[in-house]
Formats: sequence, structure tokens, C-alpha cells
Amino acid sequence: MLEYFSIQFIQSLTKHFDRMRNRIKFTFLILPITFAMLACRISLPWQDQSSGAILFQDDFSDPASGWNQVTTESGMTDYADGMYMILVNEPNLDVWARPGLNFTNTIIDVDTFKVGGDRNNRFGVICRLNGNDNFYSFLISSDGYYGIGKVSGGAYELIGVNALQPSEAIKQGSDINHLRVECVDDRLTLLVNGEKVAEAKDSSFQHGDVGLIAGTYDIPGTDIRFDNLVITHP
Repeated sequence: MLEYFSIQFIQSLTKHFDRMRNRIKFTFLILPITFAMLACRISLPWQDQSSGAILFQDDFSDPASGWNQVTTESGMTDYADGMYMILVNEPNLDVWARPGLNFTNTIIDVDTFKVGGDRNNRFGVICRLNGNDNFYSFLISSDGYYGIGKVSGGAYELIGVNALQPSEAIKQGSDINHLRVECVDDRLTLLVNGEKVAEAKDSSFQHGDVGLIAGTYDIPGTDIRFDNLVITHP
């Protein structure tokens, strides 16, 4: 079953670059989502609340595992080369995908890297997504920046900082980065390649879907791959 979202909304996000000191507005595009939750793959994982239990995992080798496969002029989400791809073809645009699940506390691990586009980009993980305009995002960029953000009622803000921050833990260019995101009670944590780079507290959202996200700034063409997604119970 496909569920189509036509809602588009403007968000604000600032990147701490000399060439991007002014606040810039970004459009978030929600592509059609496939909710193909096959019992043989998922097996009602949210029923297992034991610490370390695997709630969901996907190596994206099976194109029928539940993620959307959509192509528009603005972007593309699909399986590619045994991984999952998000391509963003418009400037100042974010595109995300989700499998259609619902969790409370989660630890999310995924490998990700840039295939194409400018290093001045953003991509990462979403947790506790409700509807289309309420979620937490954990972002890095291919030029070494990171941040934890929140979209609430369509309004975007970074939590605890005014701009994305640099970190040497992030491998730049097209190198693979391993992200670990912890959404536990009101604590939000981002680790990159085993190093904690950000932690914030927020209690706005208690549960919701997970997702993968990628976006552009001035230059379109951001092409991001994701692989080896594992979601566990804390």
C-alpha cells in the first residue's frame, strides 16, 4: 500500500559556514511511503522490550523490505547496489524515507556515505516521526559538520545550538561514516564512528517512526547511500 503525502513546508536551518552565515529556509519534501510491513521480516519487534533486542534491521538487499521507491523531478528514493539511496535534485531541499513503524526508545545504527553531489550537504537519521511534520533529526555533512534538530508542527530548529558544528570524528568526502543515534526517554545522542559528538534533551515526542534523510544547500545533486541499518532496544 502506498500513502502519498502532498504536504510541503518551509523550515529554517543554519550552517556555521562563513559563506552561509544568514539563516536559510529549506523545503522538506515527503515522497510516497511504502508501508509493506511483512510479518515474516518484522515479526512485531516492538513487543520485545529486552535490552539489546533487535527491533528492526535491514541491509537493503531486498527491494521488498518496505522502503519507498519513488522518482520525481525533485528527488529519488530507492534501493541501489544492495543499499538504500536518497538523491536530492533541488537546492535547499530535504528528502526522507521511512519504513512505517512505531517505536518509543531506540538505538539506531547505520552506515552512510556520499556518492555524488557537493560536500556542503546534510544527511542522517530520523527518530520519533509522527505524521509528516514532527520528528527528531540527527545530521552530519560530507564536510564534517553535525547537529541534532527537531521539527515540530513544521517548524525546524536545532536543539541546544544555533548552527551545525564541526567535528573531526566525521570522515569527509565520500568516506563511510557509521552513525549511532540514541532516542531514549528525553535524551537524544549522536555518535559518529564510535565518538559521541552531540547530546541534547527534549521531551516533545515520545514515540514514532524511524527514517533516513538527506538534503542540499545551494547546490543540488546530493546522492547518499545507507546500509546495515539496525534498530535495537536500549
